[in-house]
Amino acid sequence: MQLKVGDCAPVFDSLTESGEKFSLSDQIGKSNVVLYFYPKDFTAGCTKEACTFRDNWDKVTSLGATIVGISSDSPETHSRFKKEHALPFTLVSDQDKRIRKLYGVESHFIPPRTTFVIDKHGNIRNIFNSQVNVTKHVEEALRTLGEISKEVAS
Repeated sequence: MQLKVGDCAPVFDSLTESGEKFSLSDQIGKSNVVLYFYPKDFTAGCTKEACTFRDNWDKVTSLGATIVGISSDSPETHSRFKKEHALPFTLVSDQDKRIRKLYGVESHFIPPRTTFVIDKHGNIRNIFNSQVNVTKHVEEALRTLGEISKEVAS
């Protein structure tokens, strides 16, 4: 299934880096969500992307959003990755690739690096896909969150 801007974000449940249950439906109505899919913990590009999200955490939260990273790594691997890089956001495990399938970000080779910005009503407001331009994901998310913030203010 190919999702597009304006679609309702598919809800899902999975485990976080701490082994706790995460449910996207619990976030809907509370905050905007930057949901980013990445290939693998501890790889160069994924580490750079995660650290760029970390370094922009204050900007993201000031725009009324939270960040959730998703890969097929185990909760234990996510826990080590989060601790080593002092990531302030949740990492969700998608070992069976069910969430990737829901969001249409599947591949037979390297899993796609795709970021979704979801507003607090559960609508997808931006989809950005780039395997190599890892810092652009954060730029796109901040731009979209800024637009949402302006809409709410007017």
